[in-house]
Amino acid sequence: MTNLDASRPAASAAADDEKRRRRGRWKMLLVVLICAAPMIASYFTYYVIKPESRNNYGELIDPRQYPIPDLGSSTLDGGKGGLADYKGKWVMLQVDSADCAAACRNKLFTLRQLRLMQGKEMERVERVWLVTDKAPVETMLIREYDGTDMLRVDAAKLKAWLPVEAGGSAEDHIYLIDPLGNLMMRFPKDPDPGKMKKDISKLLRASAIG
Repeated sequence: MTNLDASRPAASAAADDEKRRRRGRWKMLLVVLICAAPMIASYFTYYVIKPESRNNYGELIDPRQYPIPDLGSSTLDGGKGGLADYKGKWVMLQVDSADCAAACRNKLFTLRQLRLMQGKEMERVERVWLVTDKAPVETMLIREYDGTDMLRVDAAKLKAWLPVEAGGSAEDHIYLIDPLGNLMMRFPKDPDPGKMKKDISKLLRASAIG
């Protein structure tokens, strides 16, 4: 047998391996597309197919510019906890220090009412308060807004992440995170709950997941 004859089976085996790897990559890509398809379709339906009805109140955020970072977060008692835990749910997000002055309490109330206003869809929505310092949160406040998850975060990391209006701060806003974990909407300071409710209801109707 010549060297040329001996090399042919090896070359054929290498070609077969390459074909299998190529098929494997295509299968993996197909799985990723299938998993992402419901959210892609809902965004396409909401923002492209019916542009005449896209009169959203909140400001849309490009999630590619604001991927959710490691915020050094933990639960109030120091346990493990972070925004990644809420994938699969819509998340209404507020940011405030632990002392929670009047504006903070107004946001807590607004988030609770907005969730209740979603009716049978309310279980798809979570409320999260990112606490920006180490001070204790008032026990009565925790009880009053039971169901609002509270996470302590690194204030500097949070400030570097969340987009704000010119001259404003993250404490001015309520944010919305989609079920894939994308920061996608920011509501203005002292928002109109009725208009917020319309935005969130539209997204819940358009979304096939979360």
